Amino acid sequence: MKITPTIDLGSGVGKTNRGYAAIGLFHPKTSENVGSALRACKCYDASMLVIEGRRFKKSCTDTFQAWRHIPVLEVDKLKNSIPYGCVPVAIELVEGAISIETYNHPERAFYVFGPEDGSISKEVLSWCRDVVYIPTSGCMNLAATVNVVLYDRMTNPHRLKRCRDAERKEE
Repeated sequence: MKITPTIDLGSGVGKTNRGYAAIGLFHPKTSENVGSALRACKCYDASMLVIEGRRFKKSCTDTFQAWRHIPVLEVDKLKNSIPYGCVPVAIELVEGAISIETYNHPERAFYVFGPEDGSISKEVLSWCRDVVYIPTSGCMNLAATVNVVLYDRMTNPHRLKRCRDAERKEE
């Protein structure tokens, strides 16, 4: 008799039942990257995707058609779309950034990602409370980076809880 392991996709493993993650894309390079980022949002229960820049169109890489289930906003400035009480977090490889390996995710986070062919502007970095990097031996594409950050948020609820507790002390 062959025993096949099963995975309960509806179990919400790693869900915190509190807070949310929203994603901001700063001038994404291709619609394929946007589509794959949308797919990541759907897989990891992100609440919203906001795009600064005019490069968005539906893409075949969004196999879930996540745009039908998750709000997608095209805006002139990402900063104007940060939900109330949400912490802006830039994901960028710059000096002084915190490694994702030790980062305590905020309960309500607005993660900002830059384009593959550039970086997040200094102006955007200036209004982000935290700047986080993913240690790698090479560059990752935009969609892969969104997947890694959302996966890390989902699978490290103990770090999320520590941050949530610290935020409550500040209130």
